[in-house]
Amino acid sequence: MSIRLDDVLVATTMRTPGADFELAAGYCHAEGLLAGAPIATIRYCGTGSAVETEFNVVSVETRGLAPTPTARLAMTSSSCGLCGAEAIDALTDRLDPLPGPAFPVDLLMSMPELVEPHQRLFADTGAVHGAAAFDRNGSVLVVREDIGRHNAVDKVVGRLLLDDRLPASDLGLFVSGRASFEMVQKAWAAGFSAVVAVSAPSALAVQTARRAGLQLIGFTRPGSCNVYSPA
Repeated sequence: MSIRLDDVLVATTMRTPGADFELAAGYCHAEGLLAGAPIATIRYCGTGSAVETEFNVVSVETRGLAPTPTARLAMTSSSCGLCGAEAIDALTDRLDPLPGPAFPVDLLMSMPELVEPHQRLFADTGAVHGAAAFDRNGSVLVVREDIGRHNAVDKVVGRLLLDDRLPASDLGLFVSGRASFEMVQKAWAAGFSAVVAVSAPSALAVQTARRAGLQLIGFTRPGSCNVYSPA
């Protein structure tokens, strides 16, 4: 799917169809492309007659209120493509430290079990990632699934953005895989207080979470986890 912001191509990603508008909105927000500008409209804007063309291009429009983005022709990646202190410094320049208080660790350890019943596509295929937003009572508020784990997070962030629920300072973010730098970046941009990963975080993700003041746990299982941030 191609994502356009004010008629400029900003991303092309392999995704599981569904919640396409949320994916586009969440991506633009997490990458800082909106810079606080409100979204005026989101629409499919394919120019071809075939269904695969018509519904594979999404346009996010701010009517010129967002900064003019730089066109990007490459595919977005699900790997940790950025590294080093410069990447963290770039985030610090545009994002403030997170003010949200810590979640109880016993609640965070329970999130994989609480989210699992909502991962219907994974139950059917065993081949997609899940992301979820949850509150301090352990209530699962938004769950999205996608072949790309970053896409699943963008869909959750996009849903919250469209519902005017950002910053998500009273919420945590669950991710079904590992916590990469990009995952932590997206959580920080959305204002989440905590990230719960089923698998490991990268070293850069840990450094970024500590800089952000973001609670980060990994290898999360019922009754056990590793706490990486705060240190």
